Amino acid sequence: MEPTRLFDLLPRYAKKYNKPDMLAIKVNGEWKKYSSDEVTEDANLISYALFEMGLQSGDHISIISNNRPEWVMVNMGMMEAGCINVPIYPTISLHDLIFILNDAEVKYVFVSDQLLYDKVKEAVKQVPFVKGIISFDTLPGVTNWNTLLESGRNFPDKNRMEFIKDTIGAHDVATIIYTSGTTGNPKGVMLSHNNLLTNAMAQETAIDWHEDWRVLSFLPLNHVFERMLTVLYLYKGLSIYYAESMDKIGDNIKEVKPHCFATVPRLLEKVYEKIIGKGNEQKGIKKILFFWALNLGLRYELNGANGWFYELQLKIANALVFNKWREALGGNIVAIISGGAALQPRLARVFNAARIPVLEGYGLTETSPVIAVNTFEPNAMCFGTVGPVIKNVQVKINEEGEILVKGPNVMLGYYKNEAETNKTIIDGWLHTGDIGEMVEGHFLKITDRKKEIFKTSGGKYIAPQPIENVLKQSPFIEQAMVVGEGQKFPGALIVPAFGHLKEWCHIKNIPYESDEAMINLSKVKDRIWQEVEGVNKNLSHFEMIKKIELVDRDWTIEKDELTPKLSLKRKAIAKNFAAKINSIYTVK
Repeated sequence: MEPTRLFDLLPRYAKKYNKPDMLAIKVNGEWKKYSSDEVTEDANLISYALFEMGLQSGDHISIISNNRPEWVMVNMGMMEAGCINVPIYPTISLHDLIFILNDAEVKYVFVSDQLLYDKVKEAVKQVPFVKGIISFDTLPGVTNWNTLLESGRNFPDKNRMEFIKDTIGAHDVATIIYTSGTTGNPKGVMLSHNNLLTNAMAQETAIDWHEDWRVLSFLPLNHVFERMLTVLYLYKGLSIYYAESMDKIGDNIKEVKPHCFATVPRLLEKVYEKIIGKGNEQKGIKKILFFWALNLGLRYELNGANGWFYELQLKIANALVFNKWREALGGNIVAIISGGAALQPRLARVFNAARIPVLEGYGLTETSPVIAVNTFEPNAMCFGTVGPVIKNVQVKINEEGEILVKGPNVMLGYYKNEAETNKTIIDGWLHTGDIGEMVEGHFLKITDRKKEIFKTSGGKYIAPQPIENVLKQSPFIEQAMVVGEGQKFPGALIVPAFGHLKEWCHIKNIPYESDEAMINLSKVKDRIWQEVEGVNKNLSHFEMIKKIELVDRDWTIEKDELTPKLSLKRKAIAKNFAAKINSIYTVK
């Protein structure tokens, strides 16, 4: 039985795989497992309860929660009842929360805990459509989702629900996912059952999946990337274990010993930095061996391109050093899937050298999301690219260098926003807003965001993202934003990697007072400028960073400077650090 609607995955999984740990989460120090029969039954009960609550096909319900089995069961249940899930980031600002709940005319909101309940309760004071808030955790005076399960058990007309399910088609809206957006209000992307299913099924040969595999899930389920992967995992019969929190990922990996997980490049950067930190703690021959292996890994090329002697050395490095990296990741990793932002090629090289394959892909919420991805298929991996375009999807690059996409993964449109839909999908081609090129004929490479390119007063166009990505390869630089719209030259705001900076100051016998004090220290400024000069050597003259200003704190989601997937909100950063930018262009 091949699924045509997303909720078809549940009975298929129960019949084909029938596993005791379809979903799992840690509760009071123990992993609580949900069998495929339990998950299917609870999803059905939720659908009955929603119908009894008066909800009808096409009504909108939101989930604002951490990743957990209840998220999946409620999501499936509401789709069985014909309702549409409008998932929302737990970290969303109050302003955007109010906007989405109003724009989508959400009827009910499921939340995970007291903190989110309080946030939604405050928001719904300005949202007339919301009839109630339901919690996953047991909260005083709040309707609990278990109440809905009990209601579902007593539902008298189960045949009615089967009739409703039969009326739901593959091309009906399954979810509306609001893009975080770097400017303006969020836009609601309408995705069908077919959008997500075809996108997931296009990945089934990317990796040699095995039904006895465990995956660890920690990227937000409200984001289309983890959402689509969940569809893929269920389709292939994998067991999904949900991490306790971002802080506990390392511990959970050691416990679950996953075969696969998805991540964003920044988390891989942090893993890499932690590994380097451990290497620096070594002494004598162990330290020499560590950095010999590391430097070997950073030179890694695919398919034995470095020759037999390099491959022999790499085999030794894997036996002596990289085996410890694999153990730290549970010892079973077959693949790490990276998306959401550009992956530094050096990370792809070193992890693949260490037999921890990282598969970088690319896509948008509007494309469900995958457009291209590196895979284990023949001639389907190339460092510095996002891989070949996936099956049944077409890509072309227009005269402006913009990537255009056509296929079953392309959204139905923006909710209640026909004007934006018509600006984005023209003659059947979705305009991604990304600039790219084809490498070796079939590997897609992203070079910049069309809307982020700016022009200097000299008329030269600057693509900031590639420069920022190279700057962030420096161990001294945590975040960077290239500026210079309408100015004579490009400059950059730089957030130092304060952890590394502290170590450097310690080695150089420079007293470390505070982050704020250190960014004003000439020795620190000079050291970070050396890193910038190293990047400038490989840029055209008009692209070179002429001046920088250091920032004494990280840019954050909470201050509306980053989107939930950690992209820069350039206007917000420019506003918050206007004085710093002015200083770059003030003659002194």
